Amino acid sequence: MIPSGFSTPESLRHLREHARNRTVNWRRKLIYWSGAVIVGLVAVGFAGAADWAAHQRSHIVRNNPWIMLLLAPAGLVLSTWMTRRWFRGAQGSGIPQAIACMHLNDMGIVEKVLSLRIALAKIGLTCLGLLAGASIGREGPTVQVGASIMHTVGRFAGVTDISRQRALVKAGAAAGVAAAFNTPLAGIVFGIEELAHSFEQRTSGTMLTCVIISGVTAIALVGNYTYFGHTYSTVPLGAGWLAVLACGLIGGLTGGMFSALLVRISRGIPGRAGAFITRRPLVFAALCGLALAIIGLLSDGMTYGTGYLQAREILMGSDHYHASFFLLKLLATLVSYCSGIPGGLFAPSLSVGAGMGGWIGHFLPHTPPEAVILLGTVAYFAAVTQAPLTATVIVMEMSDNQQITLALMASAFLAFGVSRALCSHALYSTLAIRFLRSAEPRKKAQASADTTTPKN
Repeated sequence: MIPSGFSTPESLRHLREHARNRTVNWRRKLIYWSGAVIVGLVAVGFAGAADWAAHQRSHIVRNNPWIMLLLAPAGLVLSTWMTRRWFRGAQGSGIPQAIACMHLNDMGIVEKVLSLRIALAKIGLTCLGLLAGASIGREGPTVQVGASIMHTVGRFAGVTDISRQRALVKAGAAAGVAAAFNTPLAGIVFGIEELAHSFEQRTSGTMLTCVIISGVTAIALVGNYTYFGHTYSTVPLGAGWLAVLACGLIGGLTGGMFSALLVRISRGIPGRAGAFITRRPLVFAALCGLALAIIGLLSDGMTYGTGYLQAREILMGSDHYHASFFLLKLLATLVSYCSGIPGGLFAPSLSVGAGMGGWIGHFLPHTPPEAVILLGTVAYFAAVTQAPLTATVIVMEMSDNQQITLALMASAFLAFGVSRALCSHALYSTLAIRFLRSAEPRKKAQASADTTTPKN
């Protein structure tokens, strides 16, 4: 019999094992937190590089707007060639890639899509597209970059469990949204609504922690700014809520048709046009660039780039934009997407929605113009993404206006319902499925090549 107060060899072994496990868990947490800091740093650096590219383009346009007839086609051709030649997996928004990688069981494909090499290319090629005048944003690419960073962090930490790897991808993607928009709450909602479509207890802690840390990192570097400034407009009860109805219906119709068109294009264009695009992708990219330059000339350069400046000026009433702005911006965004270059849809969609809201506001004198603009922004954005909660929180945080939250949510959900009637599947989920299906043939082709290669 062992006296009280003495430990048996078995109990000592149990204590050592418990201490070892706690040490390993804390080591992993510190690595994850460091990864979240890196996501915030990279997102801020990406924002700075994108702003620099946009500033250079604006300088070029001010000196000679006609030079865009050469710069836009050349930039899109170069971006397309580099993407297809060296950086496959960097094309498009980046959100479908992140969603797809949370469902892929082949970690070899995940390693390629979420490699740091592709992440760096995504940043550089997005900035190239902005320099060339494409109507794209950096938020979608930041999602893929954040997912890549956290996936790499997981490998460094020795994570081999697939469910944990997927949790890190989701955490990195959500952290990318939080740092890119400087909207931590939106990052959390985006992770639940768009990336996972659920709130899993097992992974929620990792995601929440990464979002908070990356958001705090971004705020520490650039301050707690808002893209659309500070607005205090409200939607008065009664006749003022006609704006909710109008923006929800028009935004839902416009955004739903845009989303349905992108889904149709992603499945391939039939006939000779589709065959031409497949055979001559660089020529098609040049034609897209030429179309972007022509649209830019028609709009006095207002359709180039993300559209944040235009959206802010519309909201603040500091500049007058013609009603055709949001239609031309929508067209430029469609052309940019069709070209296949890296770049996101978030920022251009917010700009299109702001322009649409500004136009609707002329017919609704009973509602403050700033409120109608915000309602148009959230409605169109929710219709395109079919993520009404994310749209509501993003617009609310970007305008620092909680008084209008209920009206924003009502407009967003109405637009979502109209959009779902026109496009039965969410855009990013559909693109993710297309990406998953395209990955399987490459995998099978590689396996076939490996089996037919003669052995020495």
